[in-house]
Amino acid sequence: MATERREIAVVGGGLAGTATALAFAAAGFDTVLIAPKSTPDGRSTALLGDSVAFLSSLGVMDRLGAKAAPLAVMRLIDDTKRLFRAPVVEFRASEIGLASFGYNVLNADLQAALSEGVAEATELEVRETAARGFTIEGDRAVVTLEDGGSYCVELVVAADGRRSPMREAAGIGVRQWTYPQSAIVFNFRHRIDHHSVSTEFHTRAGPFTQVPLPGRRSSLVWVEEPELAELYVDLKPDRLARMVEDKMHSILGSVEIEEPIQRFPLSGASVDRMTGERLALVGEAGHAFPPIGAQGLNLGLRDCEAIVRFATESRDDPGQRGALSRYEAARRADVRSRTVGVDLLNRSLLADFLPTQLARTAGLAAMRSVPLLRQFAMREGLSPGAGLAGVSRSLREGIGRNDP
Repeated sequence: MATERREIAVVGGGLAGTATALAFAAAGFDTVLIAPKSTPDGRSTALLGDSVAFLSSLGVMDRLGAKAAPLAVMRLIDDTKRLFRAPVVEFRASEIGLASFGYNVLNADLQAALSEGVAEATELEVRETAARGFTIEGDRAVVTLEDGGSYCVELVVAADGRRSPMREAAGIGVRQWTYPQSAIVFNFRHRIDHHSVSTEFHTRAGPFTQVPLPGRRSSLVWVEEPELAELYVDLKPDRLARMVEDKMHSILGSVEIEEPIQRFPLSGASVDRMTGERLALVGEAGHAFPPIGAQGLNLGLRDCEAIVRFATESRDDPGQRGALSRYEAARRADVRSRTVGVDLLNRSLLADFLPTQLARTAGLAAMRSVPLLRQFAMREGLSPGAGLAGVSRSLREGIGRNDP
């Protein structure tokens, strides 16, 4: 097959990859999205702050409509039953002048909304095959495909996951680690309305987090010891439902489990750099950590927004070194701080070391008792730098677009 010319090649058809390709096409770049057909995903994602504003600008939030459940309150409950236990802390969006922090959506619904946008995009082609690698030829990159084809482009965006072939082809080093934990993930129905409140119970095994879905439904991320997680996923649904109700102290009443029930080991990864020659990493190709604090996809979508923005500023050659250097510099602190923050929070729950317990308890107590500190944390969680600068107008408008 002859090599085809495009400006941008986005490799990887997950949520981050599809959003990136759609954003490049919306910015007027001749773009190809290279990815095999994806399998249905029963999990959900809490879209917060900047992510909502970014997806709103692409029309995705309007397409989701009532399928997105607002997140008005995030509650933390220390259920470790240790000597030093933190007080209950509630983060309320209204305290920083917002109706919600964002929205929880099923990944399948989010992918469908993104795909609708892709189908309507005139500057975007979808090639349903896998990319094998890429090489640099002069001032272009050539991406080779499993179906024998290839594309010559100015910029390759690798959104091809934790085991990214594009990252490997660029020789970018990665450090990976594992945790002595597994996550059980499923959705469930409940008798009592959640009132747009997400509750995260901190247990000795890790977080047990309920996140609202539309109606009297919620999603659950249950972090547990691997041996127990393996047993729990094989329980009969009614017995598992009773366990969930007990662990939630019946705050939502009786529950009914929805299948499928998924389980996966927890791990993390960080890369030596987010860019290579004619290459930018986004999403889990550039960072990965446990599903704690709703940071994973939100961090990836900030990657998407940033690479499109810097490429647009260098419109004549979006893959030039200057644009990639600015992207690298802009993303370094955000990626590093979120990775370290999630890792420390998770490890603090596992630690039996008394000073660690005391430090964690003191930190959460300060959040509860000092409004300025709590408000800073809420703003910073929505958008890097907003802790001091305040929530931007675009973020307020983006979050408000789906409010009832």
